[in-house]
Formats: sequence, C-alpha cells, structure tokens
Amino acid sequence: MLPGQAQAAGPLHIAKIWYDSPGSDDRSAASLNAEWVQIKNSTTKPVNLKGWTLTDASRHKYTFGAFTLKAGKTVTVKTGKGTNTNSTLFQQRGAYVWNNDKDTATLRRSTNAVHDTCSYNSTHYDYKNC
Repeated sequence: MLPGQAQAAGPLHIAKIWYDSPGSDDRSAASLNAEWVQIKNSTTKPVNLKGWTLTDASRHKYTFGAFTLKAGKTVTVKTGKGTNTNSTLFQQRGAYVWNNDKDTATLRRSTNAVHDTCSYNSTHYDYKNC
C-alpha cells in the first residue's frame, strides 16, 4: 500500500479525496475544482445515488440529484462550478469544503444511513486514498 492509502470500504465506496488544490487558494473555478472526492462503484450493477449525500466534518452537504453510477465506474464530485457529466458532478460552490489538514468525508444513503466514511489527518499529501 502507498502512504496514506487504506483498504476500500466496500463495493460502493469513497475511493479518493483530493483535499488541497494546487497553488494558492484564490477561490477561482480552477482552484475550487481541483478539490474533489471520487466515489467508485465496484459492483456489477448500477447504483442510483438520487438523494444520497456527501458531507464533511463541518456538515457542508452535497445532495446527489438524478444520477446513476454505472457498474465498475467512478464519479468525481468537484467542489466548484461546472456542468455535470456521467463521470463528473459539481457542488456549484464558491468556497472550499475539504480542510487542508484533516477532515472526514461521509457518504449517506437517501435514508440518511451512513454508507461509507473516509478520514484524513495529514499535511504530508494533497490527497487521501480511501
């Protein structure tokens, strides 16, 4: 395993968090969108994420709209603004979500039940493999 890498939590899981975007934190679209979370579907079936949420420890919440993550695919949820695609979703925020030193990402089902979490407590890397 690489430094900062942890075992996958299950067939649908938070795969990686890029929490410290490169360069200065100037709130530009490029900087905000360089901060992201990847969610991986390792199952053989698509998963409907409508109503699921992704939150940080400060309770910034992103709620998935109509979105199905296909079998074997990954979706990247970027902090900033942009147009959603089959592989990239945007939180449409004008401020950063993920702390540069420590934080916890929580993926909840539409029932509000916790599905997966990934925490980091490091300033040695800009990302965390979950």
